Amino acid sequence: MSSLHLVRASVPTPKVTLRHRLLDFVGRGPFLLMHLACLGVFFVPVTWTALAMCVAFYVIRMFGITAGYHRYFSHRAYKTSRIFQFILGFIGASALQKGPLWWASHHRHHHRHSDSELDPHSPVANSVWWSHVGWVLSRKYHAYDADSIKDFMKYPELRLLNFFHVVPGILLAVLCYWLDGASGLFWGFFVSTVLLYHGTFLVNSVCHIFGKKRYVTGDESRNNAVVAILTLGEGWHNNHHCYQSSANQGFFWWEVDLSYYTLKTLSAFGIVWGLRKPPLAKLPLLGQAKSDATPAAVSEPVVEAATEVVPQEVVKS
Repeated sequence: MSSLHLVRASVPTPKVTLRHRLLDFVGRGPFLLMHLACLGVFFVPVTWTALAMCVAFYVIRMFGITAGYHRYFSHRAYKTSRIFQFILGFIGASALQKGPLWWASHHRHHHRHSDSELDPHSPVANSVWWSHVGWVLSRKYHAYDADSIKDFMKYPELRLLNFFHVVPGILLAVLCYWLDGASGLFWGFFVSTVLLYHGTFLVNSVCHIFGKKRYVTGDESRNNAVVAILTLGEGWHNNHHCYQSSANQGFFWWEVDLSYYTLKTLSAFGIVWGLRKPPLAKLPLLGQAKSDATPAAVSEPVVEAATEVVPQEVVKS
């Protein structure tokens, strides 16, 4: 593997220290500028085309995050071809939440240590602000653990996409400007992207504080219907933490999960297959008689590629 992608480092330190709380405003400058750029909507015409682009690119890219970065790359909840695998990664990268390998690596780490001091974005172990956006701005999470995502590290096209993760977003910005000028750029790209940021971040912050707990998971994950609507199904977070590799996070008909409905449609055309579903009768409901099982035992384990935490290679983001 090229040295362009790898640097020798140790696993992130156990606790979020004061040093890690020193925010990297230089390195995260583009993230902050995206928010400031949204003020541009007050200086450009509001067009129906621009508003339609804002909604459309929010939904399409949210699917790239939820069904791609999360359910596929992080949890392998279904199977697909190598071509569509790259397409999912490309759509997810256009949301400007870094590359698929970086995203999935940190997410697997979150599941191994949910709501503990090792969790990168726990509102329980740290704060709501930290879990929502502070950790994104921190210097601590620039790199990622290569071995925790080695099942996808073997694909050179994904490593390339991960390294040049800003390119899909830049191409989308150009497309928005080409379609509707400055209005398209500010509404279809800047506003849509910032809404995507905070829609995704709500799962980390809100869904570990507000909502209902149905299952024993050993953490504070909760089901939140409002977040589920905003994130195409990700708000059924307690469900997800109980059975992490399920392609559907809404386990019952009243739990709306637009990402899963889309995956089911794609499966009808053979684009994806092997969608995993939870064995509902075997899941540990709250209020039932508890066995001697530990919290780690009652929740489905993280995928095999992420079972060990030892010093190893870390990839620069």
